[in-house]
Amino acid sequence: MLDIQFIRDNQDLIVLKSLQKGYKIDVKELTGCDEKIRKLLGEIEQVRAERNRLSENSKGAKPSEEDIEKGKNLRNRISELETELDPLVKKFDELIKKIPNISLDDVPVGESEADNQVAKTVGEPTKLDFEPKSHGRLGEERGFIDKERAAKVSGARFAYVKGNLVLLQFAIIQFVISVLTDPDILKTIIQDNNLEISDKPFTPILPPALVRTDAYEASARLNAAEMTYKLENDDLWLNASAEHTLCNMYMDEILPESSLPLRYIGFSTSFRREAGTYGKDTEGLLRMHQFDKLEMEVFSDQQTGLNEHKFLIAIQEYLMKKLDLPYHVLMKCTADIGKPNARGVDIEAWFPSENKYRETHTADYMTDYQARRLKTRYKTADGQTKLVHTNDATAFALGRTMATIMENYQTKDGRVKIPEVLRKFMFNMDEI
Repeated sequence: MLDIQFIRDNQDLIVLKSLQKGYKIDVKELTGCDEKIRKLLGEIEQVRAERNRLSENSKGAKPSEEDIEKGKNLRNRISELETELDPLVKKFDELIKKIPNISLDDVPVGESEADNQVAKTVGEPTKLDFEPKSHGRLGEERGFIDKERAAKVSGARFAYVKGNLVLLQFAIIQFVISVLTDPDILKTIIQDNNLEISDKPFTPILPPALVRTDAYEASARLNAAEMTYKLENDDLWLNASAEHTLCNMYMDEILPESSLPLRYIGFSTSFRREAGTYGKDTEGLLRMHQFDKLEMEVFSDQQTGLNEHKFLIAIQEYLMKKLDLPYHVLMKCTADIGKPNARGVDIEAWFPSENKYRETHTADYMTDYQARRLKTRYKTADGQTKLVHTNDATAFALGRTMATIMENYQTKDGRVKIPEVLRKFMFNMDEI
């Protein structure tokens, strides 16, 4: 959430930026509620001070009946004020959570994803000398993807992934970890993109797949209606992406500034309801209810947060180039970056069977918006306590990555060539 003092000082800006994201908010109601709370807190503080003075004056002596009665009245007054305060605090909490993060100045203003802007295109769309098959058809014909049997067991939008396609998935995982844990590679990426940040490697991590409601809500990532599965008899949700249980791991903690940046590469099986998307984009491994992801999460100081965001995008591009996959980079517009994000960038890979680009990566920069609710802070060398800046970004959504490899590397006889960089992780296979 945003800092209340920033909201007080920038009410017109908050309204404008919220509208650009598609949120109509009532800042006056929030600031009015805030003013009432501050007034009540001031009164409570005054009454408590008076009560403390009364107690101090009667120290060492039996209090008079008048003092006892006065003390009782003061106690009752505090109780009355606190009773008046409680609903205002709850209302304030509800109102401030409705306000989205402020988009950075370079974020295009738009009303839908149609207003996202292509920042760059890398590689030429793959041209095949035969009619390309979709990855779903290739997978079914080769026995790599079995959705029919999965439907008997789990319902629609699940799949058995089998054979050499499983080896391909694990090869991608090993490739990503080999890159993100190598400081020499990271240093090269940093230098090539003129970034002034640490070359500290990423720590591999397997996060929990379940998250409590309080931790999920504090992360500003819980979206029950659209995507998230809730366990019926427990206060637990299935995570919808690895960062949903990575971003909150330092909740309520103060980190030493010297430990930053903290960079993680997390693998998790993730779960999404995909409500409202039935009948579209469900071919093959797309829009599954269960899928695997490699996700990068970074906790940094305030000065380097934006550069960490750009670094994650540079890593995404490095990985795509190493796989030799055609792609373009999208600057997401205000309406598409999401409520907690200050900036968002997508990468879309080329799918020959559809003759178009499809999203494979996203990178989200949240400034201190997420950390404020999580209370994830760091202490500077001079003793100041500040909120961390958080970033998350896809390394690879494994189903979609395998899908685009299958489509771009398919052969006329229905086989799939293996990108050269992955072969050493697949027992030197050159095709499947």
